[in-house]
Amino acid sequence: MSSIKELREQPLAAGVVRWIGLSPERRGIILTPPSVRAEVGTGLVGDHHSRSGKSKRQVTLIQAEHLPVIAGFLRRNELDPALLRRNLVVSGVNLLALKDRSFQIGNAQFRGSGPCAPCSRMEEMLGPGGYSAMRGHGGITAVVEIAGTIQIGDAVLPLDMEELDESSVSA
Repeated sequence: MSSIKELREQPLAAGVVRWIGLSPERRGIILTPPSVRAEVGTGLVGDHHSRSGKSKRQVTLIQAEHLPVIAGFLRRNELDPALLRRNLVVSGVNLLALKDRSFQIGNAQFRGSGPCAPCSRMEEMLGPGGYSAMRGHGGITAVVEIAGTIQIGDAVLPLDMEELDESSVSA
């Protein structure tokens, strides 16, 4: 029987970037470019969260599979990802499994830094119950480890723990 640690370190299936969103200013409109540049130490170029410092919230990701769930809690047929104010919508990979793991999108590399809990702004964006609808479905935050460009359709490739161990030894 495998331990929880062993199960958590098993390889994960790849996902796909389905949507990109940037907010140039706090509480600003969400732009949806086809690609974006990720910079080490700041985040996504053009997003107001992208600033120097040691923020663990440089990039926010949410699973496409959770959008219908959130919409259902709100009694809606569908949900515009821009309302959720996340940077990337991805499908095909369980984002919570990427917490504390490195992963590649395009030629950029990220590390899952924690859950992306909803804020009170969800009531404003989604209406009454928006905050509760997002609980447990907010996705994750990540930091940029290697700069690069990502675009819609890029694979989200979890890096195996063995690869991480080997790369950290050679670094």
